Order: sequence, then C-alpha cells, then structure tokens
Amino acid sequence: MIPSKSIALIPAAGMGKRMGASINKQYLHLDGVPIVARTISVFEKSPLIDAIYLVIPAEEIPYCREHIVEAYRFCKVAAIVPGGKERQQSVMNGLRAIGEKISGEDVVLIHDGVRPLVTEKLLRESIAVAISDDGAIVALPARDTIKTVVNGIVTGTPDRDTLWHAQTPQAFRYRVIYSAHLAAETDNYLGTDDASLVERVGGRIRIVQGDYRNIKITTSEDLLLAEAFLASERKDKIQNA
Repeated sequence: MIPSKSIALIPAAGMGKRMGASINKQYLHLDGVPIVARTISVFEKSPLIDAIYLVIPAEEIPYCREHIVEAYRFCKVAAIVPGGKERQQSVMNGLRAIGEKISGEDVVLIHDGVRPLVTEKLLRESIAVAISDDGAIVALPARDTIKTVVNGIVTGTPDRDTLWHAQTPQAFRYRVIYSAHLAAETDNYLGTDDASLVERVGGRIRIVQGDYRNIKITTSEDLLLAEAFLASERKDKIQNA
C-alpha cells in the first residue's frame, strides 16, 4: 500500500532556558541559519514530503511566518498551527489541522523542530515502515549501561540490549496516530512521546535505525556539537569533490 501523501508535522514550541538564551531555542542560529529553518528545509527539499505543518506558540506565529517561512521561501508549509500547553496537545492541534486535507492511510511524520540534522534516508525508511506497521520510530541502541534509580538508590540494571534511545521522526498512518491521540485526550493520559500513545492502544511500533548526528538541540553544548557535525560534512564534501 502506497500513501497518496506524506505530511510533516513539526512541533517547535521549545523555550531557550537551558540555553541561557533570550529567544526560544528554535530561532537560535546554527551556522548562520535558525535551527527550525534548517529543520524545515530538509522536509522542504525532500520529494517524499507533500506538505509541512508547523505547530508554534500562538504569540510567535507572526514572527515565524515572517522570519522563517517567508524569509526562507518555504513553499510546502501549508499552515502554522497554534500549539497547546503540552507537546502532546500541540501535536493533536496539528493532527486536527492536517485531517482536513488527507486520508486515513496517508503518512504523518512527526519531527522535533530542533532536530535539524535529520536525513532523507531516515524520512524514506520511516515512511516505508509506517505503511507496513502501525508506526515507525527512529531510534538508536543504548551504548551506556542504564540504571533504574529511586530516591538516589539504584534499584536495577536493565538489559542494555533491549534499550533504545528514541529520536524523531516518528511516522504513522494518519488514522492510527489520530485515533491514539484522541484516546489519550479522552482519558486525560499524557504520554512520553507519540509512539507511546499508539503502544497504549495496542499498536505495533517498529524501529528505524537512527543516526547519531540526528541530535535534539536543547543545550549550548548540543549547538556546538551540531556545528561540528556540519563542519565535518562540509569537509567530507570538499574531499570527495
């Protein structure tokens, strides 16, 4: 089954507190370009993506429209949707806006606005898995030993082979992710990510092998690391030219 459309839903409502920044982190510059603009550009350039929906705090929508969407001439941005108090509510707002334009079998890729180094390969593989299963999450196997801790005391050491670090995008057919979000909303349930809502209603989620460069930029150290990754990519291109 091939979807007629694949839609990107990009929540970008993070604050810059951990950055020590005066503006929200998605508008900080990464190598001269706002982080969220770099993120959007990956989906804008991809032939796999038909439209992009941004979810932004309501008060930031005029700024985002002028300084991001219009300034970088993003033609695929179909709507800028006001966010909610929690990320889950923001995603649901976006899903409701998307639902007016697509069918239940079309694919929605939900991706953090501050993961600007996502690749075309991850988009392609996530879409393919979302068609065949109930959902796909990009993830990486845990490399460090993980401890469970209660009140500062170690209570266990889970088998590292069963632990994965979730990234985004997380991809689903629209009817799957919308119904899972609706069930969570009805039950006043707040999940840790979108995939957890599908898991909660019995859906099967399959892993797409992630990329260590697909980092979420939440601290100033993350920003430095992302800049180093970009510098490395430029160096590789020059050497392979």
